[in-house]
Amino acid sequence: MTENKKQPLQDPRTKYPQPPFSKQPQPVPGLASKMDPVPDHGEESYKGSERLLGRKALITGGDSGIGRAAAIAYAREGADVVIGYLPQEQSDADEVLALIEKAGRKGFGIPGDITSEAFCVSLVAGAVEKLGGIDILVNNAGHQQAVDSLLDISSQDFDTTIKTNIYAPFWITKAALPHLEPGSVIISTSSVQAYDPSENLFDYAQTKAANVAFVKSLAKQLGPKGIRVNGVAPGPVWTPLQTSGGQPQDAIVEFGKVTPLGRPGQPAELASIYVQLADNSGSFATGQIYGSAGGNGHP
Repeated sequence: MTENKKQPLQDPRTKYPQPPFSKQPQPVPGLASKMDPVPDHGEESYKGSERLLGRKALITGGDSGIGRAAAIAYAREGADVVIGYLPQEQSDADEVLALIEKAGRKGFGIPGDITSEAFCVSLVAGAVEKLGGIDILVNNAGHQQAVDSLLDISSQDFDTTIKTNIYAPFWITKAALPHLEPGSVIISTSSVQAYDPSENLFDYAQTKAANVAFVKSLAKQLGPKGIRVNGVAPGPVWTPLQTSGGQPQDAIVEFGKVTPLGRPGQPAELASIYVQLADNSGSFATGQIYGSAGGNGHP
């Protein structure tokens, strides 16, 4: 008889760093490696069990943050992974690709700007070529800049947010659809901002609400084809998106304190959600938005 092993309880309030944090401005898009503390993407903690063995995933924004956590988890669950990212994020991307290969899976990086339709099309084509197909598409990359007044948002800034957060998932998904067979999945990263917008995230919040509509509409369209579409709505999560202008630096000091758990989430804490939504065991979930916000937000 083998001895039963007990998993010790972990207090979610103290499992990860709590505010106050130091101010740490970075230029857009920011690097995870330069954050203090460095985020946990599951580099040491995530253990796989072959739930996605043989699957082929394309993840945008896979160099850092939630996309990086999903990429690490997918590889350790047995999937081969292509990550998309901006050229400025190459050093973070190299770390992810090394972890994917260490997990015994194929990992490829395709740098470029998803505000370009031509790049979005080539990103999908490159992923299909490198992986021999796609059956998991994660539209995760996002652009967020905190601005106090509508009067201070330029048309160019508004355009960047809309193109990154709305146009890019449209272009990428449209290019990927001909390659998705029944059983494939599409996962979009939305936000609690879709449901309870902050006054200084006027443009970003609108795009996250659009991501929710994207999921719910496309799930109805693709359900009869056997393709599932779901989304994740994180709350405050410790990623470069926040320190590179997504939050004012004064807010970074107390980032996440408003949640009932009193701290921001770490990307690693969302990885299992992305795995579950991609896993065949979640086959009745489509058109759903899964929340992970430390006790705040909807759903």
